Amino acid sequence: MLIDNVTNKVADILTEAVEQGDKLSVMTGLFSIYAFDHLKSSLGKVESARLLFSQAKGFDLLPDEMKDSPFGSLNGGKLETKFRNQLNQKAIAQEFANWLEEKAAVRLVEQAGAVSQHITHVEQSETAILGAQFNGQGLGLTQTSGFDMISLAKAEQARELLGFFNRVWGSTAQVKEAKAQLQAELSKLTADQTPQFVYFITLYNIFKDFIGDLQEDKIIKTKTGFKESLVWNKLYKFQRDGVLGAIEKLEKFNGCIIADSVGLGKTFEALAVIKYYELRNDKVLVLCPKKLRDNWLIYTQNDKRNLLANDRFGYDVLNHTDMSRTRGYSGDINLETINWGNYDLVVIDESHNFRNNNPKKEGRNRYQRLLEDIIMAGGRTKVLLLSATPVNNRLNDLKNQVAFITEANDQALADHGINSIESTLRNAQARFTKWAEQDPEVRTTQDLLDTMNFDYFKLLDIYTIARSRKHIEKYYGTADIGKFPTRLLPINVKAAIDRQDQFPPLEEVNKTIRRLSLAFYSPMKYVRMDKKAEYARRYDHEVKGSKGVFKQVDREESLIHLIRINLLKRMESSIHSFALTSAKVLTQVEMLLDKIHHFNGNIAPTLTSDLTEEFVAPPIEEIDDLEFESPELAPYLIGNKTKVRIQDLDLVRFAQDLEADSIFLREIVHVAKQIDAKRDAKLDLLKQACLQKCQQPINGHNKKIIIFTAFADTAEYLYSQMAPWAMQELGLHSALITGQRTDTTLCAPAAHGKVGKKLKADLNSLLTHFSPRSKERAKVYPEFSEEVDILIATDCISEGQNLQDCDYLINYDIHWNPVRIIQRFGRIDRLGSVNDVIQLVNFWPNMELDEYINLEARVSGRMVLLDISATGEENLIETNAEQDLKNSKGMNDLEYRRKQLQQLQNAVVDLEDISGGVSITDLTLNDFRMDLAGFFSDTGQTQPGHSPQTQQALLEQAPIGLFAPVVLSSAFAKVQDEVQSGVIFCLKDIQGKVQVDASYPLAPYYLVYVSDEQEVLLSFTQSKQILDLCKKLGSELTQVAQSQDAYHAFAHRTRNGTQMKHYQALLSKAVESIAGKSEEIGAASLFSRGGTVLSAASAQTVNDFEVISYLVIL
Repeated sequence: MLIDNVTNKVADILTEAVEQGDKLSVMTGLFSIYAFDHLKSSLGKVESARLLFSQAKGFDLLPDEMKDSPFGSLNGGKLETKFRNQLNQKAIAQEFANWLEEKAAVRLVEQAGAVSQHITHVEQSETAILGAQFNGQGLGLTQTSGFDMISLAKAEQARELLGFFNRVWGSTAQVKEAKAQLQAELSKLTADQTPQFVYFITLYNIFKDFIGDLQEDKIIKTKTGFKESLVWNKLYKFQRDGVLGAIEKLEKFNGCIIADSVGLGKTFEALAVIKYYELRNDKVLVLCPKKLRDNWLIYTQNDKRNLLANDRFGYDVLNHTDMSRTRGYSGDINLETINWGNYDLVVIDESHNFRNNNPKKEGRNRYQRLLEDIIMAGGRTKVLLLSATPVNNRLNDLKNQVAFITEANDQALADHGINSIESTLRNAQARFTKWAEQDPEVRTTQDLLDTMNFDYFKLLDIYTIARSRKHIEKYYGTADIGKFPTRLLPINVKAAIDRQDQFPPLEEVNKTIRRLSLAFYSPMKYVRMDKKAEYARRYDHEVKGSKGVFKQVDREESLIHLIRINLLKRMESSIHSFALTSAKVLTQVEMLLDKIHHFNGNIAPTLTSDLTEEFVAPPIEEIDDLEFESPELAPYLIGNKTKVRIQDLDLVRFAQDLEADSIFLREIVHVAKQIDAKRDAKLDLLKQACLQKCQQPINGHNKKIIIFTAFADTAEYLYSQMAPWAMQELGLHSALITGQRTDTTLCAPAAHGKVGKKLKADLNSLLTHFSPRSKERAKVYPEFSEEVDILIATDCISEGQNLQDCDYLINYDIHWNPVRIIQRFGRIDRLGSVNDVIQLVNFWPNMELDEYINLEARVSGRMVLLDISATGEENLIETNAEQDLKNSKGMNDLEYRRKQLQQLQNAVVDLEDISGGVSITDLTLNDFRMDLAGFFSDTGQTQPGHSPQTQQALLEQAPIGLFAPVVLSSAFAKVQDEVQSGVIFCLKDIQGKVQVDASYPLAPYYLVYVSDEQEVLLSFTQSKQILDLCKKLGSELTQVAQSQDAYHAFAHRTRNGTQMKHYQALLSKAVESIAGKSEEIGAASLFSRGGTVLSAASAQTVNDFEVISYLVIL
């Protein structure tokens, strides 16, 4: 008779048929432990059983189940999800294993397809069932997807079937003993797993599709000898991951942005990438800021200081500014004849300097030239960008940098779910701005990550590799890299100006500065009414892409603000520098006055129309070393210098204002000049600080100190005062480095009894003498034994230098851009430093922070804080009307500035943490891909004799639903605040019902972390953090032995894994959270352009998900 498995089920018939002491024979292609579990009371009665596996697996298997074991998947087919989701598969598998060991013989038909019958025969009641597989489907425990004809046979028929069974069982040629093999297969379900393995299974499932791209050897075409290069062998694990990631992105997407934090060695990562391409005979160009030029060039030169000389680098180096020149030479490259289009790879160091694409009046700006001539011309050019500035208020900065990679094609990523790069960034910017407007106390990075559109993360994930120092300490461990030094709290010094207290307070000086009209910088203001239009035509220029006109008058106004700020900042820096600058301005004013008097006296009476004398506003560069490279100032330096014919000026007004200025300036200069080095209170404090450091060093006998200042004048002055003093009092050599010159008291070693000559050294050699360990001086200048211990420098060395021998950094003045301060500190706050602790000292003006900020704000007047809070799209200077609207918001900016400065006073901050920024590190998944690749290629952890293939096979064959318990211990101190007891689930949406943005990077996988209290700690939108946690838990627990306690605790808690009610509840909570979140996203999409992702059938149940793996945290 036939069995339909609906009204009468195979399971029930077998339950009735089996008697105590029975013998059972089963021939089946599929076997499920859940079928066993269902019948276990009756199967317990049998005396012996024969299991014959025929490999006839039916048609509805998942393709990956086909290639697995000859026994089919023991933890059930795809219809048995509901059993797997009870989370007790390990306990059941264990029971089955015990039964098997005790009662069963197992054989396997070697040739798949030789037998296609399924027979189950029970001896005592002479019952047999034909056509039912021994799994949930065959026994009628789940619905079925096929039409199996199942018949029940009794007596005679049953004996015939048994005869057939015996014939197959006994044919030794085609059938082999397979008990051990089945037990091995089972052990995959019963073995204890390490959290590390569970982490890798999770990664493997999520990133399966990338596997091909991932393997190290595939990324690195083996022939090139890349692995033998010096530079590769100098890299740490996390740097190698970065390099492989970068190469993969360059190959796949044509570009990559490496945005690791300050001090993690981006230069070396880039050099390794360059080496890889050079070994493939590609032509490489490095574009870097002028001040880092020598840093890059050194590796291409046959020079003792080139530690990588054997790698024979052959790339070209140009300065960023060369992009604005069309002729002349840069080093030995002739800019007129160079073949721009011929480079295969362009590396742009400090690429954030290219974030502005401000239009020039004539011709193309350097951004456009780089894009058009180098990247778009000629063959496909790959672009590697290096930048440590995280995504701070303007996500748009990314747009211009990504444009280099996509060759300005907005749809470059359409295949990856990002239809328009520009609108993705614009959206993100809008959400970011909204987030940033909340009160800093309330907003969390978390909220931001929740509100951000996935395509933004996807974009970052495709193009960027970004790790922060915290991230590396936290998740990579610092065993191979040595640790970062500990940062002591900053020492804040408030210095007075004059030791005799006769100098007026800053407030007063500031008032005087604000009274200056600085007329000669803004001749346009004084043009006669009848001539105004003519000059406006000549000098105002329209701003590309906006309706505004950038008026020359406004530009001049801004320049004046810059000069005022500059005066105030110099006042803060050193009284000496202030006096010098004021004197320069004074000379300019007086020369101009002479010129006007001469004109009035001699030329005006005989003026004819053809006789003209032009007056040119002096270039602001003359008085200054504000960094003109810095992109923040670009808008103010647009346009040309103003030329005005003197007779077109309203000379009376002009001369009056100039006269007034000269009176003020004379007064200022007179007062400032009286304060010489003896009276300079700030200098005095600096000497005390140095003295104290040398008497009580913080690391062993380390006496090294770096003193940073924003101004070359100040640096020169400090050097002239400090060098002789340090030599005499402390016996230490000093050195000076500014953009213009270098100097040192170090002498060449004495030879033949003669005293060594004074050393003439360039920037790099000096730094080598200052930081001999990190710059490996012994190889370069073995003859030297003395070192430079006090280095006085401007920001020309604040980027890209490794000076980690030093442990003490003094900011003699506070740069107006806090990012600078962090970059300065990055010189000594580096990986593998020999120092245990490092100290930052900040010199502040002698007043309260609030006063100081208000002072700054008043001076800068209309120029709302230069760049730090430039949230607008590229707005050139706003007109007054807009400004009034902004003033109410201006207060926020001040508040923001205050927080930043406050932060600098209270702690050493990471760039990522500077108030209001979010680190890209929080957003990309690259590390995990590299981890997985590492697991495949890393044979270190496996049993001997396993090749990477088997590593991969391990993961491929791992059954789904594995888990590992973790007991929190001291090893996790770093992540303590993030971890509570609960479960981290990795779920797969098998019905495809979840409504989520097309660019959600992990679909159909979802990671959720639920606490024991059923609270969702991290939802699937935070997969990055969840993976970070798993990585941490996995990296600490790599051996099963380490998890022994955890397994005991877990077994105790769940009665050996049989009582899983609690965890089932957490699972349904997790599913609910995915459904909930995705519907939120769906609902949000109703109100956005481009269609909704909400559909009627979106209610989810637990069985719509497959549990891939989970970590139980106890």
